[in-house]
Amino acid sequence: MMRALEGQVAWVTGAGSGIGQAAALALARAGMRLALTGRGREALARTAELVRAAGGEALVVPADMGVAGDVQRAWETVHAAWRRCDLLVNAAGLNVPQRGWSEITPAGIDAVVGVNLNGPFYAARAVLPTMRAQRGGLIIHVSSWAGRYVSKLTGPAYSAAKHGLVALSESLNQEECGHGIRSCCICPGEVATPLLDKRPVPVTAEDRGRMLQAEDLAETILFVARLPASVCVNEILISPTWNRGYLEGVKL
Repeated sequence: MMRALEGQVAWVTGAGSGIGQAAALALARAGMRLALTGRGREALARTAELVRAAGGEALVVPADMGVAGDVQRAWETVHAAWRRCDLLVNAAGLNVPQRGWSEITPAGIDAVVGVNLNGPFYAARAVLPTMRAQRGGLIIHVSSWAGRYVSKLTGPAYSAAKHGLVALSESLNQEECGHGIRSCCICPGEVATPLLDKRPVPVTAEDRGRMLQAEDLAETILFVARLPASVCVNEILISPTWNRGYLEGVKL
């Protein structure tokens, strides 16, 4: 039987757009109270408006996920408001256009690893004491197909960070399952989100239409969130049926 989520608290990072925004809306429609974190206050405010229009409750908590102090302060605001956290969704992510070994800079490496790997570390570390006290909690990380298969397309920093996120998630299950805490790492193939705008080679509208959509990932997140507390989905590898990685060199 799927769990009811009404009244529970979800903290969603990267909530200003893309997968994070779509997840926040799906969880709000399921009755969860939402804390929305990301770098852009205006983008978060727009998501909050959508959540409230859907009948949900939203708290806007801006933070740069690559800065440990920002993440800790954001969590303290969430905890002060609701004193609990039932679900953390680590959906914040970024990449840089100059991403290959011949192009990437130290600043680019720091930015990509900071948000994609350090941010989830900071957020998970922040919520764990509260989840342990509750004797339960769920953490969902949005990794990538590049978290399982190294890709020139995404570059070494992104691939390394997303591989690290898979390991981070499994380490949470190893150490925290005795406290009733579960971690799930979702590894999607290409998703039509604003992150595509950073690609060195532009993506056509037709190709975007055949990719996974942010709403597809939101439904996946909601599915995991509604499973019984006794069920841990360790990892999900998901791709569009029209998988460009498989079709490379094939004339369509």
